[in-house]
Amino acid sequence: MSRTADLVLRNALIHTVDPDLPEAEALAVRDGRIAWVGADADAAAWIGPETTVLDGAGRRVLPGFIDAHNHVRLGSDDACVQLAGARTLADIHERIRTWLAANPDAEWIEAEAFDYSAIPDGRMPRASDLDPVTGDVPAFVLSYDVHTAWLNSAAIKRLGITRDSDVLPFGRVDKDPQTGEPTGFVKDFAVRGLSRDGHRALRESGVPWASADRQYGRLAKSLDDAIRFGITTVVEPQNSLDDLALYTRARHEGRLRSRIVAALFHPRGTTDADLDEFAAAAREFADDRLRVGPLKLYIDDVVEPRTAALLEPYRGCAHHRGETFYPASEFADLLARLDGRGFQCFVHATGDRGIRTVLDAVEHARAVNGERDARHQVVHVECLDPADVSRFAELGVVACMQPRHCAPEIAGPGQDWAENVGEERWHKAWPMRSLRAAGAVLALSSDWNVAEMDPMVGVYTALTRAPLAGGAAWIPEETLDVEATIHGYTMGSAYANFLEHERGSLTVGKLADFVVLSRDIMRVAAAEIPGTVCEIVAVAGEIVHTA
Repeated sequence: MSRTADLVLRNALIHTVDPDLPEAEALAVRDGRIAWVGADADAAAWIGPETTVLDGAGRRVLPGFIDAHNHVRLGSDDACVQLAGARTLADIHERIRTWLAANPDAEWIEAEAFDYSAIPDGRMPRASDLDPVTGDVPAFVLSYDVHTAWLNSAAIKRLGITRDSDVLPFGRVDKDPQTGEPTGFVKDFAVRGLSRDGHRALRESGVPWASADRQYGRLAKSLDDAIRFGITTVVEPQNSLDDLALYTRARHEGRLRSRIVAALFHPRGTTDADLDEFAAAAREFADDRLRVGPLKLYIDDVVEPRTAALLEPYRGCAHHRGETFYPASEFADLLARLDGRGFQCFVHATGDRGIRTVLDAVEHARAVNGERDARHQVVHVECLDPADVSRFAELGVVACMQPRHCAPEIAGPGQDWAENVGEERWHKAWPMRSLRAAGAVLALSSDWNVAEMDPMVGVYTALTRAPLAGGAAWIPEETLDVEATIHGYTMGSAYANFLEHERGSLTVGKLADFVVLSRDIMRVAAAEIPGTVCEIVAVAGEIVHTA
């Protein structure tokens, strides 16, 4: 049998993320998998007449990035007013006016990525903030974290929301404490609006954002971005069974160049029959291109609108410390039931009380079911009490974290996150180094479209905890080194999703997913990492992107 390969990459600086052979100069691919890794001098033996030979030209090569939490299905919608970077209500108004001038016949105004800090006086937005610029056209505006929605008066009327409305299929209605009337602010949108029932309710109400075609457009665009950024595996953390048709369509149309792991959303009220359907979907979608299986749950919400669950009250509040979506004992019993059925759970938890509630539930599940290699994940881990740091490794819980979220210009002093928790709790913010030192597995990710998808932005922030434009670091004692960061975006995320035997490192026998970078991010100054591009991206040894 011939030893020649389908593809050989030579003359490269390969960081394999394999401790048995950390560095190499060349690799060979056969039948979509890595057949050999070694010195450039030995590569010629793998080259035959049909072999494609790539010259690495001394560039840095890494395993393909595995983005452990990336909402490619939400994406960024070209039909929406883009509010990212709008720092004041006046800025938001101007962008909406500009969009309306270009779309005078619009039946809906849809916008995304508003920042809570743009609303004056530290309050939450109201319909009256939108009405002067939107008039009688209904407006549906999503926050940058997609956890809340903001409606104008026309949308409140169109969606049938009244003073008697409380919990909707797509969120929880905020009401004026004096009048009892809906304010136009809708909480818990991520928990309800992104569910199967939430999407159906929005579609039936005529909100274009929720239509299947618009969803597919966002997915296709995000998948193109993912492969451009060298993300060869995407973990999409929150899907309904209805959404799986979007991925099969993308695969059929050749848009699914990145591999997908799709978690299924488990909202409150999920039944045993639903779980049977989830298990059936996991059996149906189980190849290396599209895998379904983990379950996504929420225990709390987010710090910025003060809906995360904290151990102590929010700064400036005598009593309010947020709520968990389940009483602690109920959640512990739920996680034990899911664990007993063999499901892996991704649990959104940002506040220190929310995170502790999840860890307590995992501990309870192990007591009920016995220890197993479940790899349940706490997703986000934004405000972690030091007493709980060691429990991640002790309980086998993965910390799925997003370095960009802790950037000073997003969460630091002067921003809503830091101001809401108060300076006395800043030491709890995204303790990545402490978790790793305690033996926890870190699975790093972007949380697109909450933050930039580009892994280079996340790598820079993990290394510096400094603003993207440069400046002072925030809590630099919790930075990571470059090897640990790369591990988190490759092998850590592979392990977190039971993929470590086929992805995450450039090891013989594994899938040949790799990237060739324009800069050596392991040697350049951290300030040079943003702007680094993937000049070559390979999936199963096939070149799927070149810059």
